[in-house]
Amino acid sequence: MCELVSALLPTKGKSPVRPVLLAVALTSGLLLVGCKKDSTDSNALSIPTNNAAATLIPTNPAEPVAPGMQGSPLDFTNVLRSFHARGIVRELAADGHTVVVRHEDIPGFMPKMTMAFNVRDAGELRGIHAGDAITFNVKATEDDSWIEHIRRASTNDMAALPPADPASSMLLHAAQMKVGDVLPDAELLAEDGRTIRLSDFRGRALAFTFIFTRCPLPNFCPRMNQNFSRARDLLLERSSGPTNWQFLSISFDAEFDKPGVLNRYAYSYRGKNTDRWLFAAAPTNVMSAMAAQLDFRFANEGGSFLHNLRTVVIDPQRRVYHQFDGNTWKADQLAQALTDAATGKAK
Repeated sequence: MCELVSALLPTKGKSPVRPVLLAVALTSGLLLVGCKKDSTDSNALSIPTNNAAATLIPTNPAEPVAPGMQGSPLDFTNVLRSFHARGIVRELAADGHTVVVRHEDIPGFMPKMTMAFNVRDAGELRGIHAGDAITFNVKATEDDSWIEHIRRASTNDMAALPPADPASSMLLHAAQMKVGDVLPDAELLAEDGRTIRLSDFRGRALAFTFIFTRCPLPNFCPRMNQNFSRARDLLLERSSGPTNWQFLSISFDAEFDKPGVLNRYAYSYRGKNTDRWLFAAAPTNVMSAMAAQLDFRFANEGGSFLHNLRTVVIDPQRRVYHQFDGNTWKADQLAQALTDAATGKAK
């Protein structure tokens, strides 16, 4: 569901952390990522009912990258890179540190798309309004990105950009879902080709987040995966803690993220240890239903997508226990929320 690039992040904790794709930019309570759809077909799916999800055969990371995935200009380095860019401002967040920009191609980094970028110096956005044409520099390392040197420019200097979809507005302002709501069941396609259901995890506390393998931002989907990896390590290290917990990473780019792609991508974060961490994809109709229930927002803009970041913990009865918005939460917070949900601790 997205047009992206990838950043390979350094190994952290016990699980290898090396995403298959490049990434550029943003953070704040809710974050958005733009990505271009591939032309492959998506099929309807269904879901499993036991712990077999842990018995996966990981792909050798030495295998060639899946077709359509791009290598990252930040691969195997942690140097600060800088890229010049131009675009049109779509939206400015109230926090003063986030701006949504429909930008042109950024050579060597990412194709044209709509992105929400982090701005470290809020003063650079003074006098900038929605609809303004701007030039700016994207700064990126393996695990962070932001923009600076923001300047107004003439729209005549901009290359033609696809029209924006009005439905994508307000993506920075998603609301919190109520604790205690029962999440409806949903069918997904797992990384090993099986169909699974959320109800298959009944009796276990479940933490899930929405990602796509071609995510271009190191502080978006890659950070979600890193947090999952570290949180899982923390839980596995607790010999006296509960064991009825599960992690689930759900791709909303089902057209591209087929089982083989997901399995290779998963290996980059969890290695051969698949214990209680499964990757799956949600077809369009399922994703639309889940998005409405969870106020997860994504929209198509001329072939690219915007979305916010949402991580949800549900208890063994599939009731919403806790929700993490954006990317500023920490792995230990997720591990604690999953532990509390698994043991029935009251919110």
